[in-house]
Amino acid sequence: MALIVSSTTSNAESTSSSSKLEDELKVASRLRKFTFIDLKLATRNFRPESLLGEGGFGCVFKGWIEENGTAPVKPGTGLTVAVKTLNHDGFQGHKEWLAEVSFLGDLIHPHLVKLIGYCFEDDQRMLVYEYMPRGSLENHLFRRSLPLPWSIRMKIALGAAKGLAFLHEEAERPVIYRDFKTSNILLDAEYNAKLSDFGLAKDGPEGDKTHVSTRVMGTYGYAAPEYVMTGHLTSKSDVYSFGVVLLEMLTGRRSMDKHRPNGEHNLVEWARPHLGERRRFYKLIDPRLEGHFSMKGAQKAIQLAAQCLSRDSKARPLMSEVVEILKPLPNLKDMASSSYYFQTTTMQSSRVGSSPNTGSKPIGTGNGPQRQRSLSIPNGTHASPYHLQFPQPSPKPSGE
Repeated sequence: MALIVSSTTSNAESTSSSSKLEDELKVASRLRKFTFIDLKLATRNFRPESLLGEGGFGCVFKGWIEENGTAPVKPGTGLTVAVKTLNHDGFQGHKEWLAEVSFLGDLIHPHLVKLIGYCFEDDQRMLVYEYMPRGSLENHLFRRSLPLPWSIRMKIALGAAKGLAFLHEEAERPVIYRDFKTSNILLDAEYNAKLSDFGLAKDGPEGDKTHVSTRVMGTYGYAAPEYVMTGHLTSKSDVYSFGVVLLEMLTGRRSMDKHRPNGEHNLVEWARPHLGERRRFYKLIDPRLEGHFSMKGAQKAIQLAAQCLSRDSKARPLMSEVVEILKPLPNLKDMASSSYYFQTTTMQSSRVGSSPNTGSKPIGTGNGPQRQRSLSIPNGTHASPYHLQFPQPSPKPSGE
């Protein structure tokens, strides 16, 4: 995919840039083309009350447009959308904007966020997406007082895995996502997971090539070690990132958390010695679930995380294999809380003070949100566009 630099130094250069961009966007012919004034009115002048969140790309605002057009409509009517605006900070932002349009304009799948349209007008770059009412997985895991129920965690993991499997194995051209993390997994009203933010995505290797060589970009704590060391990018880099996110969902811990005791800052390093402990696996499970998780499902999920996090990239499973392992897990009912083995061993552990969270503050209290560090992006994380506001609380466990 060829990338271009926008230019506004002269009318001739601007026209040339526009025509080049139109050529690039032929792949996205199904997308709606918005004017700046359309989106300004749709978001009520980008007013603060419409702000959904802010990431490395720019701010994201809630807006309302015609069901099948581009005209703004009264709030609460028509089609609700999320409008992402580009920070005016140079070429890298434009490249990511163009990558987003090129990939999501061409890729359609139930587990990818739908890109509705774009705005390219003078120096304005905007993207218009379907609105995801439950925001990001990051929010539900780390910023809520109520824990996300086990069955919903597994449903989200399965949906996200299906999204990656589509990119790697089913899309007409294989795609490496390169930025798989909890803030980029958005949730609709039914907790269906959809991948968002394709600004760092790359076309996969073609022919007899085994990898794509690229600058190391992404987020600390999620990037595969071989990619960080060599810049060699493969679909197995995404599989490693999936393993990190799955571990976050199982443990309720962030991939990187400097507020935890020494030795527990990096989630993978802390968890790796425990991944093979078949009889004490439950010590890895988020204590806020209070035993409301499937014993069999937790064992299988932990084994899967260990496979995805293998230091040998070739030993990691394909995402289609991950999907098959995850399929039965959301519906398993063998709750640990009703297991005699779990009850007795938990009581013994509590007596000797061997809780896995001893010495650390409970998730969601006192520490506030933790920003992830970007590997080579000056502006930090590509945070979720939905991490500031959303109306629905996480569901109570009894609401499964």
